[in-house]
Amino acid sequence: MRYLTAGESHGPQLTTIIEGVPAGVPLTVEDINEELARRQKGHGRGRRMQIEKDQVKIVSGVRHGLTLGSPITLVVENNDWKHWTNIMGIEPTDLDETEVKRKVSRPRPGHADLNGAIKYGHRDMRNVLERSSARETTVRVAAGAVAKKVLSELGIQVGGHVLEIGGVKAEPPQYESIEQLKNVTEESPVRCFDSEAESKMMEAIDQAKQNGDSIGGIVEVIVEGVPIGMGSYVHYDRKLDAKITAAIISINAFKGVEFGIGFKAAEIPGSLVHDEILYDEESGYTRRTNNLGGFEGGMTTGMPIVVRGVMKPIPTLYKPLKSVDIETKEVFEASIERSDSCAVPAASVVAESVVAWELASAVVEQFGQDRIDLIQQNVQQAKERARKF
Repeated sequence: MRYLTAGESHGPQLTTIIEGVPAGVPLTVEDINEELARRQKGHGRGRRMQIEKDQVKIVSGVRHGLTLGSPITLVVENNDWKHWTNIMGIEPTDLDETEVKRKVSRPRPGHADLNGAIKYGHRDMRNVLERSSARETTVRVAAGAVAKKVLSELGIQVGGHVLEIGGVKAEPPQYESIEQLKNVTEESPVRCFDSEAESKMMEAIDQAKQNGDSIGGIVEVIVEGVPIGMGSYVHYDRKLDAKITAAIISINAFKGVEFGIGFKAAEIPGSLVHDEILYDEESGYTRRTNNLGGFEGGMTTGMPIVVRGVMKPIPTLYKPLKSVDIETKEVFEASIERSDSCAVPAASVVAESVVAWELASAVVEQFGQDRIDLIQQNVQQAKERARKF
C-alpha cells in the first residue's frame, strides 16, 4: 500500500490517492469524517478549526460501501478558499504582488520557511509555508482512516492518547481494552485518560495562550491484535519499528520517538529491560512484560505495540522570536500565520493514523492478497502457526 498527498494549506482542496487497498473492505464517508472530526478537536486549537469543518469526498475506488482494489481518491475541500482565490490562484496574474499574493519574505523560526526557500529558490516564502503547513495532515488522517478499516477487518485495534502537555504528566493509563481507552479519551478535551492531569494540562495550555506562548507534549499510540513476526530482521529498511519511527517523525513538529520503556532502558540493567518469554497451549507464546513495546529485531512479538512521540511547541507565537527579512536583511519579529497554543491532542490523532497506515501496509505486504477475505485467512493461519510453533 502507498499514498501521496497534494494541496496547499489555503488552496482549493487537499487530495490523497491511495493504492493497494485490498478489495472488499467496508468503507464509507462517515468512517473517514469521524477521524477528520477527531483531528479538529482539542483544547488549545485556533480559529481555523471554527472556520472549517473537514468533510471528505470519496471520488474513486469504492462502490456501494466496499473497496474495489483500485486506487482510492479522497478529497477534502477548503471552505475558506473563497478568501484566498487571488492569493493562491493557479493562473498567472499581473496584480500587485505584495497586496494580492501576500508575499512572505520574513522566515519564521521553527518553520520550514527559510530552509525551503533556499532549497527551491523561492523569494516568496508563501510557496513554502503553504505546503509545509500541518494542514496537510488532514488527508494523512483520511488515509489513516482507510488503514484502520483494513486493520479492523483483521482484528487489529489502534488507539492513542496524550501522556504529557507542557510538563504536566499523566499517570500511565490502566484500561481493560483499546475500546475503553478510546471511549475515555474521546471525551477528554486533551485526549488524556487521567482526569486529574487533564485539568492541569488545560490550565497549562490556557496559561501559555495568555502569555502569547505555546507548549508541546508527548502522545502514545497502542496497537493490539498484531500477529508475531510482522516486519523483518534481514534488512534495515524492512524493520517495521523503523518504518513506524519514520512515520511519526514525519508528522509536523515531532522531534523524537520511543517504544516501550524507550530511553529509560539506558538507566537500568538488561535483566530488568528484556521481556521474558512464556508459553501455554491456549495463548501460545507471550511475554511477562512489554518493556520493548511489542518489537524485537524489527519484528512484532505479538504483544501490544506501544510507541510514543514528542511534539515540540508550535513555533508561531504571539510573543514572536526574532528573524531576518531575506529581502532587506533587517531584523524583525516573526509574523503570525496561525494561532494554536497547543496542538498535541490533535497530533495524537495524526500519530494514530500514521501508525495504522504502516501496520496496514505491512499486513498487506506480508499476508497480501487482492481480497480482504483471503488476507483474513492468511493472518489467522499465521497466528495459529505461531501458537503451535
